[in-house]
Amino acid sequence: MTTTAAVSTVDTEAGPFTTIVDTDGAVLASGWTADPGALHPLIHASIRPAELITRADLGAVTKAVIAYHEGELAAVAQTPVRQRGGEFMEAAWLALRTVPAGSPVSYAEYAALAGRPAAVRAAATACARNPAALFVPCHRVLRTGGGLGGFRWGPEVKRWLLTHEGS
Repeated sequence: MTTTAAVSTVDTEAGPFTTIVDTDGAVLASGWTADPGALHPLIHASIRPAELITRADLGAVTKAVIAYHEGELAAVAQTPVRQRGGEFMEAAWLALRTVPAGSPVSYAEYAALAGRPAAVRAAATACARNPAALFVPCHRVLRTGGGLGGFRWGPEVKRWLLTHEGS
């Protein structure tokens, strides 16, 4: 288990965005909140840091967040992420990283991308439990028929992201 991790919040057009990053630069949790306390419990217990150290800037991670929000949609794609969960959950999170900006998928399509086409509810659960929003783009999954569906950070943020990505 990591004992400390760095945390930083930047202002974006979609609202304050906070990221928790491990000592090696991997994102552990992120989302549109100014409260690191809303993110810390989302990190799997096996990798959850005991202490968060606030920093003004997280280097490459902060640059990627700002660049994405300024229109460079691929800026976050190569940022390392560390997530833990069950076998399907981890496969589903990896599959999310293959969904391109501007090309959202349905929950059924997402389940197929994750390797289990019949596991639509499990795929939805993977989205709901995703601790690394933006870097693992769960906002790119929509209900069949194009409805927004749920999003931890609210429908307004999800709508902003999809519009920003040209969806």
